Amino acid sequence: MQKRHPLGTFALYATVIVTCALLLFPIYWMVVTALQPSSNLRAYPPQFWPTDPQWNVFADLLAKHPFMLWFSNTILIAFATMTISLAVSILAAYALSRFRLRGGQGLGLFILTSKMLPATLLIIPLFAIFRSTGLVGSLWSVVIAQATLIVPFCTWMLKGYFDTMPPELEQAALVDGCSPLGTIWRIVLPVAAPGLAATALYAFVVSWSDFLFGRTFLTTTDESWTLQMGIASLKGEFVTEWNVIMAGSIMASIPIIIVYLFLERFLVGGLAAGSEK
Repeated sequence: MQKRHPLGTFALYATVIVTCALLLFPIYWMVVTALQPSSNLRAYPPQFWPTDPQWNVFADLLAKHPFMLWFSNTILIAFATMTISLAVSILAAYALSRFRLRGGQGLGLFILTSKMLPATLLIIPLFAIFRSTGLVGSLWSVVIAQATLIVPFCTWMLKGYFDTMPPELEQAALVDGCSPLGTIWRIVLPVAAPGLAATALYAFVVSWSDFLFGRTFLTTTDESWTLQMGIASLKGEFVTEWNVIMAGSIMASIPIIIVYLFLERFLVGGLAAGSEK
């Protein structure tokens, strides 16, 4: 094995350190802004760490606003959207990957093309449908609306992953007496765990960060708001407490970090490791 030149090693580590610093600095600045007193938010030169950190900003946010209610609404919407999107995408992607139907390739491209439609184009027809069915103001209206945008891309992601899986695994399971749905549940899904994890993470992140659908379909009362709507409401007409907004943004980022840490061990897995199991 050829030994790397010291200058190359230094350049590699320097590049990694600079890249990590650039990526983590916005998060660090969120924390600094949240802990700054309101009087120091526009101080010049800026303070890179407050001399008197205001740790009570998080407690004040929870006490003065229904933050936990917004949090629970967003959790419900995100997990419901992720579950529905995965259930539909798995079956659709498996059908496109394994069943050689006439026009199947064109259908896959059509599904991917539907992902390219802007969300604003779907607002009016979805609102009309939800109003006629009485779903306006319900959290399920946001779940269904988000699934319409998430399912096409998730289907295309999983189809590409299923295409790399050898069909002999499923044929062997069918020979052993496993049903088609049982084959998907016992063979395909365990092997496709890395692909499922990446798809679930994508669906959760997109659903968690949604603002447009929630703002359109939910009511004006803050009891049905999501975190994004609640944090946006903290911006005042004349005065904006940016430290409170940053505190809410930090708390809203925690679930994304937790979900990523939970799914990260699946993301690094490979097809071969799943096949061996």
